[in-house]
Amino acid sequence: MAVEAVIFDWGGTLAEFVPLEMTDVWTLAAAHLAPGREAEVAERLCAVEARFWDRTAGECRSATLADLVAEASAELGLDVAEAVLEEAAVRHLDAWTPHIRHFPDAAATLAGLVEAGLRLGLLSNTHWPRAFHERFLARDGLAEFLDERLYSSEMTHLKPHPSVFRAALDALGLADPARAVFVGDRPYDDIWGAQQAGLGTVWVANDHAPAWDVVPDATVTTLAELPGIVAAWR
Repeated sequence: MAVEAVIFDWGGTLAEFVPLEMTDVWTLAAAHLAPGREAEVAERLCAVEARFWDRTAGECRSATLADLVAEASAELGLDVAEAVLEEAAVRHLDAWTPHIRHFPDAAATLAGLVEAGLRLGLLSNTHWPRAFHERFLARDGLAEFLDERLYSSEMTHLKPHPSVFRAALDALGLADPARAVFVGDRPYDDIWGAQQAGLGTVWVANDHAPAWDVVPDATVTTLAELPGIVAAWR
């Protein structure tokens, strides 16, 4: 491979997968939307979020956190102003904040790839706003190594739709997808999607992502293994 760039998924790849009770992280938003009905509203917010992620297996249409909160509010018959919806979304992100952390070897791995002359990108399926991700990438010293960062909340589609991989390649100035490697933890969204778009693939082995009948070009158990694999391909 004439590898010139490496593109990363975020959650489960650079950021650790943190198991949480989803109703807990929606409770602050629910309390803001409908005081006294927190349990009911948090449950509905969880259901709407689950439907959002289920769409990745079908139409791959993207959505934002504001869309999710508005949809749940409408289903519950809540008559709330747009400013209240936005504040509820912020409360939800606040609940997530203590649980966001990157893998210990993430920054050093990115630094090693940059030192080797590679351009790096990020392509994340997310309904969270860019600013939320950017804050933690900067906090943990990753942002400086990622030349381009793309979030599906700002796009029309999600991985594995080919358009999002093409957008990441274009952002990095690569016409030929074979000159890029995608690194991700999800066999369907990341590995299968990237392969269909013509990229090389590295799967970050895990036991939390749904299985898919696909064979990655390489498999790692830690990010620290990645620079050696890419160097051998080059």
